Amino acid sequence: MGEAMTKVEISFDLERPLDATAADGIEAARSVYGMLRIAPGPGPDRLTVEYDASRLTAADVERVLRGAGVAVRPDTPQPA
Repeated sequence: MGEAMTKVEISFDLERPLDATAADGIEAARSVYGMLRIAPGPGPDRLTVEYDASRLTAADVERVLRGAGVAVRPDTPQPA
């Protein structure tokens, strides 16, 4: 029997707009085991990532994105 997957969704603020280089980086990051979904939004300056928390931490996800050339920083809470 396999290990259970724990899906977690987090958002990052983009340090600069997505461009062709960042798009290539997102494609590279998608190939990392445990990265499930990477999508722009919500909003023009944000990136949402769904990952398997039994394989990666939020810090790992940020490290993968930055290593792939996607300029992100941890999510800043939005005013209510």
